[in-house]
Amino acid sequence: MEKHELAEIRKHLGKTQKQLAQLLGVSLKAIKSFEQGWRNIPAYIERQVLFLLVANESLNKKNKPCWEIKRCSEAIRQNCPAWELQVGQLCWFINGTICEGKAQADWTEKMKICKKCKVFKSLLPNLNF
Repeated sequence: MEKHELAEIRKHLGKTQKQLAQLLGVSLKAIKSFEQGWRNIPAYIERQVLFLLVANESLNKKNKPCWEIKRCSEAIRQNCPAWELQVGQLCWFINGTICEGKAQADWTEKMKICKKCKVFKSLLPNLNF
């Protein structure tokens, strides 16, 4: 996640830096450092921020699950934690999901795929990612 993305999401959520820091369990100084680019945004912060954004925007909407949108085969569904847990709107949040034919090795690689995915994009408001 880039510094401008964090700031944009924070503003979209209507939170001050202090409020976001409290939500994430980090210091105000950490949020300022992330948004200024002085510190890299750790994966756990990116996950939490995206979860808050999606929860705020769309978990109450009746979106189709990812396996229906992506038309995953039965074999892929059987090996995918998103299907097993029946959380097709949170596929991007769960490690080990089967995307592009395989589970991704780490969060950074997973997010590169998710940010291009129509499932993930459909859950987010119109932000400039």
